[in-house]
Amino acid sequence: MATPAISPSRATSAAWYRQPVLWLGVAFFLASLAGCVWMIVLGARHADEPVDAPHAVFGVPSSSHSSHKPPPSP
Repeated sequence: MATPAISPSRATSAAWYRQPVLWLGVAFFLASLAGCVWMIVLGARHADEPVDAPHAVFGVPSSSHSSHKPPPSP
């Protein structure tokens, strides 16, 4: 049994670059990648200022081990 040949017009309409879902996925991926790069650039530009809190905020200490300890709470 011979397999039916695909007509040239059908072959060009089924090409991968004519699939809109593929282009949407590529656009979404590139936008996500650009957003990640933008966040890295913004993070490098702006300093992370320490929080002036007498205790841990969300479980994160307000000072590092090498800095002075905050005064005890009354």
